[in-house]
Amino acid sequence: MNGCETAREFTAQMSVRAGRWRLYVVLLNTTEAWPEYRFGRSVPTFTDRTNALNALGFEPVAGAEWTWTEDSETPDDPASPVVLIAAIRVRSRAEVIT
Repeated sequence: MNGCETAREFTAQMSVRAGRWRLYVVLLNTTEAWPEYRFGRSVPTFTDRTNALNALGFEPVAGAEWTWTEDSETPDDPASPVVLIAAIRVRSRAEVIT
């Protein structure tokens, strides 16, 4: 990478399934496996999420904030359990110029 290039940005998302939280980085338009980190049953703190991103080789983009979206487990069913999905813009630490 030369001095004119910047690190590519991606979206990291976090959701819960079967009582366990997982964080993954969405790598669209690639055949690479999406990096994933699994947490325990408690809701991950901001520090837990940052540490997980670091373990996966990513960091939040400067000024990025976590956003939370509510979805349903079963689409079109108003009685369906709610699914929370968090997202943040991240960049690959390996591509960051120091």
